[in-house]
Amino acid sequence: MFNGLGRALAFAWAWRRGATGLREEETEVLREDGAVPATLFRPDPLNSPLPGWVVLHGITRPGRHHPTLLRFVRALAGSGAVVLVPEIPEWRALHLAPERALGTLRGAILSLAGRRETAPGRIGAMGFSFGVSAVLAAASDPSLAKHLGGVAGFGGHCDLERTVRFLFLGEHEWKGRTYLGDPDPYGRWVVGGNYLDQVPGFGEATDVAEALLELAREAGDLQVGAWEGHLDPLKERLLLQVHPSRRELFRALAPPAGERTPRELSEILSPALSLTARETTPLFEPSGYVGRITVPVRLMHGKEDRLIPFSESLRLRDAFPPGADVQVYLTGLFAHSQRHRGKGAAELGEQLRFLRVMTHMLGMF
Repeated sequence: MFNGLGRALAFAWAWRRGATGLREEETEVLREDGAVPATLFRPDPLNSPLPGWVVLHGITRPGRHHPTLLRFVRALAGSGAVVLVPEIPEWRALHLAPERALGTLRGAILSLAGRRETAPGRIGAMGFSFGVSAVLAAASDPSLAKHLGGVAGFGGHCDLERTVRFLFLGEHEWKGRTYLGDPDPYGRWVVGGNYLDQVPGFGEATDVAEALLELAREAGDLQVGAWEGHLDPLKERLLLQVHPSRRELFRALAPPAGERTPRELSEILSPALSLTARETTPLFEPSGYVGRITVPVRLMHGKEDRLIPFSESLRLRDAFPPGADVQVYLTGLFAHSQRHRGKGAAELGEQLRFLRVMTHMLGMF
């Protein structure tokens, strides 16, 4: 516990003040189809082997170069760790490709385990959003068991159909209580862009799927909120590239800022898209493999998350068998789409809770 607290305090200092005394180097990670680039962060000088972390970037255009991610991994290295951040090219192109992500993570864990800077058996894997499924799948892999000391996830999901439904309707449920939110359309565009033309009855909607991905790419390239009006002119231009018979569908999935996808279409597409995605790979449903995880698991979720609702991390915790070392922390500080900015005592309270979370995460091994 005290070891974790020291690391958490060092993380908090580096997060707030900026990490210093680090060495960053470009390297590669091998996966089944070849090598992908990666960045290694470590304290410099390094006098003895340290715990290691593999951190997966999210499904974003900047990938491992995302400014917030860089700030996070530098603070993580500043806590006294060797941190490896591999590139997942598919995710930068906004293709979900869970098998490729898992292959990348496997390669990164083995790469980090083979480095002299890393203490044997003291490696963690950390993922964000859909990356949480990848780190949980890695933790369930017996061939990686001797290397992993624990895994952590931020904003993951348990039930894909519930998650996709939230992306369309902003509704989620926990323990009989229904919550309503304003979903970030970015997630709907990414899921629709990946699977819409594979849904029965929508096979000719490839142009709509590509237009949705182009919207998400533009939001990522400009680093603007997908819910903002900046993208409305692009929606009108993309509409002209869609076949006239499918323009109503595109407009429904990408309406002007402030409007929602019609409920009737949402009720049709959200279960159909999730079923289509699940049929491509079992990795989209973590409940199928979390029972094989034997290392500590720490999950964190923003209370106001607009892409994946907080109830999914709670549901994920309950999917583990009794006795599993898994903990969930809800916070008001961070979410997928924005950082919550509280005031006064509320903000201080959230910061202290976050420090406690990082103490538990960094003290796992």
